[in-house]
Amino acid sequence: MQHIEYAYTYGMDDEAVRERLETTGTGVLGLSKDNDSYAIPLAHYYDGERLYFRLGVTDGSTKQAFLESTETATYVLYDTEPTPDAREIDSWSVLVTGTLTAIPESEHERFDTAEINRRFSPIRVFGEDVEEIEISIVELEPDSITGRQTSKP
Repeated sequence: MQHIEYAYTYGMDDEAVRERLETTGTGVLGLSKDNDSYAIPLAHYYDGERLYFRLGVTDGSTKQAFLESTETATYVLYDTEPTPDAREIDSWSVLVTGTLTAIPESEHERFDTAEINRRFSPIRVFGEDVEEIEISIVELEPDSITGRQTSKP
């Protein structure tokens, strides 16, 4: 494969990773169940230690089944930006792995309706009856956070 082009990547420092987690509003959450995987695009809120997701779930949904069975979740944020040389792009990615925990409704004071609307984009509804959607706040407590970028730090 001598004619394949490669782009070297570099680790991001903690400050750059934190900035991406705080300023990038969305990513993809990877879940697992038995030998299957399920990934969903989500908005997140990062408080400097943990990631929070606001989910809309319905009884018996695929999302609910995967949330309940996932032992280690992975959340991915990424972006690409063209460079002046149109053949190249600058890119970065942040991967967060850890344990998901649903925050009980009794502890939702931190995330009242106003705070949910301030911290998260509007919830996307895909044909469900809004009255049947249960809003859940889920916390991802990171075991690891890593960031890579193509441009030198």
